[in-house]
Amino acid sequence: MKPIQFILGHVLPVCAVLGGGLSAAEPPFAGPRGVGLDAACALDIWDKEKKDFLSQFVKVPRDQVIGFALYTHDSGVLKMSAQLFPLKPDEPREVRLELKRDGQWQEAARAQVLYPGWSAHFRLSPWDASRDVAYRVRHGEKAVFEGLIRKDPVDKEVIVVASLSCDSNADRGDRREFVEKLLKQDPDLLFFAGDQSYDHKEHTAAWLLWGTRFREVLKDRPVVTIPDDHDVGQGNVWGEGGIVADSSAGDSGGYFYPAEYVNMVNRCQMWHLSDPPDPAPMAQNISVHFTRLRVGEIDFAILEDRKFKSGPKGKIPQMGPRPDHIREAGYDPRKIDLPGLQLLGQRQMAFLAAWGQDWTGARMKAALSQTAFCGAVHLHGSKSNRLLADLDCNGWPQTGRNQALAALRRALACHLCGDQHLTVIVKHGVENFRDGPYGFTNPAIINSYYGRWWWPEDEKPGANPLPNSPLPWTGDYLDGLYNKITMIAYANPQFDNIKMMKEHQRNPKALLGDGYGLIRFHKRTRQITFECWPRYADLAQGDRAQYPGWPFTFKMEDNDGRKVTGYLPELQFSGVTDPVVQVIQESNGEILYTQRIQGDRFQPRVFGPGAYTVKAGRDKPDGWSAAGLQPDAAKTTTLKVSLK
Repeated sequence: MKPIQFILGHVLPVCAVLGGGLSAAEPPFAGPRGVGLDAACALDIWDKEKKDFLSQFVKVPRDQVIGFALYTHDSGVLKMSAQLFPLKPDEPREVRLELKRDGQWQEAARAQVLYPGWSAHFRLSPWDASRDVAYRVRHGEKAVFEGLIRKDPVDKEVIVVASLSCDSNADRGDRREFVEKLLKQDPDLLFFAGDQSYDHKEHTAAWLLWGTRFREVLKDRPVVTIPDDHDVGQGNVWGEGGIVADSSAGDSGGYFYPAEYVNMVNRCQMWHLSDPPDPAPMAQNISVHFTRLRVGEIDFAILEDRKFKSGPKGKIPQMGPRPDHIREAGYDPRKIDLPGLQLLGQRQMAFLAAWGQDWTGARMKAALSQTAFCGAVHLHGSKSNRLLADLDCNGWPQTGRNQALAALRRALACHLCGDQHLTVIVKHGVENFRDGPYGFTNPAIINSYYGRWWWPEDEKPGANPLPNSPLPWTGDYLDGLYNKITMIAYANPQFDNIKMMKEHQRNPKALLGDGYGLIRFHKRTRQITFECWPRYADLAQGDRAQYPGWPFTFKMEDNDGRKVTGYLPELQFSGVTDPVVQVIQESNGEILYTQRIQGDRFQPRVFGPGAYTVKAGRDKPDGWSAAGLQPDAAKTTTLKVSLK
């Protein structure tokens, strides 16, 4: 039997291994803002007796010091993070990864336990993704955590993704009602969109609490976790390329807590993701992790939509009680959509442009990020608190929002996110209503912390409401940032304020708007289904147990809703099935779309008169091209394309 080859991954922080020489009395984070951070998991906790919940929680029996593990694999590389509870001074700072081959456990790699954060990381290459492999992570002689590294499910017709976020500390109990349903629904990928921690100064302990709640479903499938604002200790975050924030509000841009703390969060939550294509750190040496992950021929762009975004304070006029809240009715949206303001930033936009044109190993595409590309919320915290616009969402700045949605549209990709607490399905508009991709914001795991409501002030449906919808307020609307959106579905909490929601947070009959999303990618039909399950839903009831308005199914091509005005000559391919086709508008050089077609015939659609260039190839549009093509009104012209 050949030995298992492995390569340890990214360069690690200098302070990481065994605290980098830190004494138990020396804090791991420098400066006045670092005082007290991660205290529940500090080196000196064994010398102190604290009574608070997290300090007690992290002191586990020594055969249970491995809390959980997360992994992904793509392009022949397996990456895994093991999360440990705090270790005692005399305990080894090393863990082993073992794989079960031919019925025998074999050691595959060893990794140092990193402090602060108490995480360990493995990178194995080459990795054979064509078969399931049992794994176990071991520490010392007694502590073991076991799971299954699933094969890439390329042979499955329907790929299932579970989408969750906002695991508030308002409820310190278990998450059994989520885990039991997820184990039955058996998703191929878990996506946690952010706010896995709400304990701003205690990320490691809160992260351990999150992971141990969900570990029975985490351990046996790939998992994407991306941190959001609460994970890095802020109520909102506009990263602005990694600069230092001037206050804990963060609305001037940047991060309030030390970069070492932010990087610890990034390492614990994102190290196990695919290697980033553009890994250069930002200001303060803050790490960057936006990347792609392919699971079962679904290609996910994993975005960090907070990291490069501009902060509003001092850059735009304040039109509400806070720099990020607008209450000035009738304001001119051009006042806040100013040149130079960033949303995803140039680096992520370049990544999306390249990702959209590369269909290697992919039949469908989707984007994953923290928050929504619109402000699909009216009431915040209670029904008496109406905001016109909240600049925390990706609806601002509007130019950046439209550029990002246009990039997703070019790849026929839908968008999945969390953050907003209020679950919605929207059809985005870029130039016109409904011409952009679909977006699904999953509900909060725990929604008794801060509820939100979709509640138009006139209590009327928008233009062109959905026929036969069980919901009163669907159709075309302008959000508070004057972005065009079409509301498809929403799940408002049944109570009017947070006090009432907290009183009922463990009431199985109460509808608080909490739960999770489930997304089904149907590869054969190229359809996508959005499902939304309440926290206490009974799966035995079938779709009746979902929130009203779900499930919702649409075609992948519907993520590009521009009006088709004509068709170019039909392409007839030989030498290849399901090639990739790209259409470029010659008048301005714009790529209109790049997609993998089905079969060996395709008639490219266009959205206006003029000349077009069409390119094609097996996985990228690099094997054939034809320029100067005009719409074929009779739809009788054909072009024969040979691809080898």
